[in-house]
Amino acid sequence: MSAMTDASTISTCLNLMRRLPPGKIEQNIAGLLNLTPNLSDELLQRIDQPLSLSEDSPRVFLLSDYNRDGDSHRSPWTNQYYPPIDDGFVPSARLRTLEVQANDIFESYREMYYEGGVSSVYLWDLDDDDAKPVSDTTGFAGCFLIKKDVAGDKHVKRGAWNSIHVVEVSDIVGGKSTYKLTTTIMISMDTNGKEAGSTSLSGSLTRQNTRSCGVNATVTPHLVNIGKLIEDMEIEMRSNMEGLYIQKTNEAIGNVRSIVDGPKQGNEFTKGLNSAVLTHGAGRKIDSES
Repeated sequence: MSAMTDASTISTCLNLMRRLPPGKIEQNIAGLLNLTPNLSDELLQRIDQPLSLSEDSPRVFLLSDYNRDGDSHRSPWTNQYYPPIDDGFVPSARLRTLEVQANDIFESYREMYYEGGVSSVYLWDLDDDDAKPVSDTTGFAGCFLIKKDVAGDKHVKRGAWNSIHVVEVSDIVGGKSTYKLTTTIMISMDTNGKEAGSTSLSGSLTRQNTRSCGVNATVTPHLVNIGKLIEDMEIEMRSNMEGLYIQKTNEAIGNVRSIVDGPKQGNEFTKGLNSAVLTHGAGRKIDSES
């Protein structure tokens, strides 16, 4: 298969994934991988999936394409791959030190905002020089992950929140560094009860932001700047998703059905439907009879 054909196939797969139900991402991408096994790595890198868990006793960590090497995944706690492999990719010594600090800090952030769940941070070099100290001006990239599951709640039978923050940090120039953040948030929620009824809601939202900040190894290190950028992005996206998915759904249901009186298909509602049908019918062309 030529490179041009590969690019066309990848574009088609991505367009298809954007139109398929977001609640079935894992099943859909599994089908695409079966159809295009030669493009597995490309598709896994481009399509975000709900995060899954693995154990690095006594702790757990999140699996993603950012800590995957073949069929194994690296733990941020021990820097080991599960299942074990001999030549798995690991960050340089300078970034491994920063990665350990980032995981400890991000755990505190997760507990403060989510009151539970699991978080993992993975960093990697943008060059191959492993001899530079951690305070060097060289840039790097990283992935900050959070997963929070809900089950057995009063109204929510099953639900999940997945945050994937990918940040690219530029070289420090003139005491400043540029941070490019790409965030994807995926939510899913199933309700099943007398009060709320049976509903399945799922969706995803992706946003980008770029910010230049001053960097000082002792006063304002990279992790402080990255943390502020992620915090601001999550606050904004939570507000957007609440308005987009929750309020709009509530508004649509409220226009059709009253919580107290049941169906709310009164005179005004019926008139509106009739008007829409008549307008649509007036614009149609009648097929001639043979």
